[in-house]
Amino acid sequence: MTSPRSHGSGRFPTPSGEGPPGASHGGALLRAATRHSGVRCAALAFLSLAGTAAGLLLPAALGRALDALLADPSRATNWVLCCTVLVLVLAVLDACETVLGATTNARATAWLRERLTGHVLGVGPRAGHRFGPGELVARLVGNAAQAGTAPATLAGLFAALAAPLGAVVALWLIDPRLALVFLGGVPVVVALLRAFARNSSRCVARYQDAQGRIAGALAEAIGGARTIAAGGTADKEVARILRPLPELSREGHRMWRVQGRAAAQAVGVAPLLQIAVLATAGLLLTQHRLSVGELLAASRYAVLATGVGVLVGRLGGLVEARASARRLGEVLDEQEIAYGTRHLPSGQGQLELRAVTARNRGGRTVLDGVDLVVPGGTTLAVVGRSGAGKSLLAALAGRLADPDSGEVLLDGVPLRELDRHTLRRAIGYAFERPALLGGTVEGTIGFGHPQPPPDRVREAARTARADDFVRRLPHGYATPCDAAPLSGGEAQRLGLARAFARGGRLLILDDALSSLDTVAEHHVTEALFRRTPGCGRLVVAHRASTAARADSVAWLEGGRVRAVGRHAELWARPEYRAVFGSEAAVHTADKAVHTSGKGVYAGDAPPSGERNGGSR
Repeated sequence: MTSPRSHGSGRFPTPSGEGPPGASHGGALLRAATRHSGVRCAALAFLSLAGTAAGLLLPAALGRALDALLADPSRATNWVLCCTVLVLVLAVLDACETVLGATTNARATAWLRERLTGHVLGVGPRAGHRFGPGELVARLVGNAAQAGTAPATLAGLFAALAAPLGAVVALWLIDPRLALVFLGGVPVVVALLRAFARNSSRCVARYQDAQGRIAGALAEAIGGARTIAAGGTADKEVARILRPLPELSREGHRMWRVQGRAAAQAVGVAPLLQIAVLATAGLLLTQHRLSVGELLAASRYAVLATGVGVLVGRLGGLVEARASARRLGEVLDEQEIAYGTRHLPSGQGQLELRAVTARNRGGRTVLDGVDLVVPGGTTLAVVGRSGAGKSLLAALAGRLADPDSGEVLLDGVPLRELDRHTLRRAIGYAFERPALLGGTVEGTIGFGHPQPPPDRVREAARTARADDFVRRLPHGYATPCDAAPLSGGEAQRLGLARAFARGGRLLILDDALSSLDTVAEHHVTEALFRRTPGCGRLVVAHRASTAARADSVAWLEGGRVRAVGRHAELWARPEYRAVFGSEAAVHTADKAVHTSGKGVYAGDAPPSGERNGGSR
């Protein structure tokens, strides 16, 4: 969730609202990428212009060599050598231009991906919510590669324009009438190029949009592969993923038709101009105003002057790059989180939410005027039905999102005013499905902590009940995560160990105990809920047994806090018991057994569904 105060200081200006989404940031992104590759672009432009100059000199040299051969062959040697040198220079310049162009594209693409990846991480979860993982990957990989060709394309565009302009100047130097004949058809060529750029731009934008939708659907299907296999719905999923395929095909064929039409029109116009120039040159030859060599040069310059194909190719590449940059600009439209400069005073990690209201991206109010306090050194469990806003509240508590209104404070300081380092060192997180980053298991547990000592990593693992299975891995704590066959519960324990190793003033667990078996949950919660000064704990709980061990429980309903109190006190209310569904009846029976002296757990016994290591 964002508010006007949460806008970050991005490298590019905020869009004015005019033009298509992403247009402002997309244009700025291309300009910045071009500046980043400025030296290489300048060198590439120089090589291209040098090659164009050599190409413009060659027809003149060929004409002089022909005239010399016809007049006095003994004097033609120097001109033939000159033509040979020009051909060799053209070959060398073309090879250098190819290599430099490829490296410029690669460097610009790498810079764009680094810039966009940093921005996505700066925006946080909001970027994934808007675009989806598959769409983001498609933009950061495919669109960044296409946009990365813009600097080299722009550098080559000058040479592509210089060739016909230089050819017209050469025609003028041979005889002004030749240039005037050619210039008579230039307005038609310009109109063709403008129409091509306009029509191609629309097709490319729609084509890339369809590509992004396919990528997004494919990422969703990969994430839910087991569910799809279990449900036997693979055929339906394939149909869903490929639903935009007819549109993709239609726009792809339209792009080819636009390019084909432009090429056909150019083929129709260019020969007419060449014939007109050649006919005029032939007439001047019969009047002895041109030599045979000049006629040859004029014919070659007429071909160069009508080199619309090169321009069409350059313009087509530039159109694709601009369309891709516009899609990258849409990502940059999402504002990065802005941090303050304040530090935390001494305190015990007290969290406070004051009149917090937050909406989802559809505009629906999920949390409405929530007031809540988690005293330092205590544990608050947040419970509620699905959609009550528990995970959103946990995200707001650690500033993974900002409220639309209201304030979230840690030890009396608004989270918005804390500097980034202070905020992230003070708050630790554990999630239902943690991302195992860090390379090795030890690196995963210590992720986000500057070189945690090994004894701290192992103590955190023991607290999370992960030490035993980690030691059984092929290389223990040095085992690469991608080589460790971890179950869902084991991955959760590593996520918990990472949160414990990080420390800080506030620990937030967003359903981070859901995959633990009953014994592991008991031991983890015993360590987690133990009163320790200087650390507050906010736990999103779906199990009654988890809520029972917390110091207090916040019961969310309809976006508001319906009640705050001890689990045992709230349990007397049928509506509260209904939050836990069928678990409530089993929980009540287990509690009766426990109070009769036959229980084996401190506090409320776990529901029967968890006795065999199951989870809700």
